[in-house]
Amino acid sequence: MSDASPQEVTFLVIGAGFSGLGAAIRLTQAGHRDLVVLERAGDVGGTWRDNVYPGCRCDVPSNLYSYSFEAKPDWSETFPSQPELWNYLRRVVRNYHLGGYLRFGHDVTSARWDSAAGDGGRWLVTTSRATFAARYLIAAVGALVEPSLPDIPGIEMFRGTVMHSARWDQDWQAGGRRVAVVGTGASAIQIVPSIQPAARHVTVFQRTAPFVMPHSNRPVRPWAKALYRALPPAQRAARLSIYWGRELLCLGFTRYPGILKRVEAVWRRHMESAISDPVLRAQLTPAYDLGCKRILPSNDYYPALAESNVSLVTEKIIEFRPESVVTADGTDHPVDTVIFATGFHVTDNPMFGRITGAHGRTLAQALGETYLGTVVPGFPNYFQVTGANTGLGHSSMLLMVESQLNYIADGIAKTEAAGGRFEVRPEVAAAYNAELQRKLPKTVWGSGCSSWYLDAEGRNLTLWPGFTFDFRRRTRTFRADDFVLSADD
Repeated sequence: MSDASPQEVTFLVIGAGFSGLGAAIRLTQAGHRDLVVLERAGDVGGTWRDNVYPGCRCDVPSNLYSYSFEAKPDWSETFPSQPELWNYLRRVVRNYHLGGYLRFGHDVTSARWDSAAGDGGRWLVTTSRATFAARYLIAAVGALVEPSLPDIPGIEMFRGTVMHSARWDQDWQAGGRRVAVVGTGASAIQIVPSIQPAARHVTVFQRTAPFVMPHSNRPVRPWAKALYRALPPAQRAARLSIYWGRELLCLGFTRYPGILKRVEAVWRRHMESAISDPVLRAQLTPAYDLGCKRILPSNDYYPALAESNVSLVTEKIIEFRPESVVTADGTDHPVDTVIFATGFHVTDNPMFGRITGAHGRTLAQALGETYLGTVVPGFPNYFQVTGANTGLGHSSMLLMVESQLNYIADGIAKTEAAGGRFEVRPEVAAAYNAELQRKLPKTVWGSGCSSWYLDAEGRNLTLWPGFTFDFRRRTRTFRADDFVLSADD
């Protein structure tokens, strides 16, 4: 239950993953100490705390998927695993002395702007344990946090183990099991080869074939770690090289799709080198342009599918029975475990319905009006990290996060100088979003496939249709002309 009297705080941050911890660091660096970071779980880490399924690994290189201001010279592999990323974030908490600002076990149930509260208005935030009144609210809840489960009849009758990839049962063992893996996205391609050797049988239920490319992950050599420790600019140079290599990919996604057609040849060689059965090859061939859905890196997914104890099923699941999964062709697939690797609520994150602005509209209703993925008309003194249209198909999300954090810091400084309250002008946000929706249909993501990048109306409210340096340029300065800045009453 919440306290009767709200705890007054200047800055309230929701979420303690990369975005929320980054916000706390940026605020303290600017001299702000009156802040609280709310986290519903019992530790920091966000998606890198929750996704403990076997084989979980980031698909962005370690040197780029880390804070630019907090290098880690001793990454064990060129692409970071979940345990190493989680440890990295806990190290960040220690290095930047964030422990005193963290409040664990606080699940935010509502956040509402109250114009009558305090001097000029406050954000009243209720959690499962307390109530807060904050001058500024920073939502850093992330996109890949709320598991999405398909609505399939009979699941409640199934007698075996059922889990989502992001809610992994760590006591479960694959040995001797007959496992159904539902989905073939980023989590599934890591789970399937990890459990295949021990499982009795794995049945992979595929709705859409993904493009799975060769993975270049390898151990970081001892001499490289020693070099990075002794000469930090060497690691910054390596990071910069990776950065520009990734930015070149953006040309294919947004401007010259012919580049991606040449990449498809790499995919085909990769797939056919592991899969000899012509029927299976046909099932694994995507019917959309490369890049329209997320491109997935793996060297062992295709080989796992070729093993005798793995089956690929492309028929739709129509129901669950106590000990099996039934598909549309009438086949009964005996299984004792169901793993849903079915992604997350991204554009329909439940948290969006819990945040209410000055005019009674929720963030869910106003999401498509977000300006620079960070501020929203009708939501005074509110910032969103990794908000609408900040996602990337080619590079590290931390590049976008750090750009937003710089924008937020500049915004707070200018708002405080002006008197303590800001609100983005609706016409500025409308022009910005009209520009995005003109650009997005011309990118590979607008080439016709159905993906989690799109909302229920078919709008792409997820991805940024350009280079990360262009986003950095646009968020370098909190332009006062874009806002109504005023003093607290």
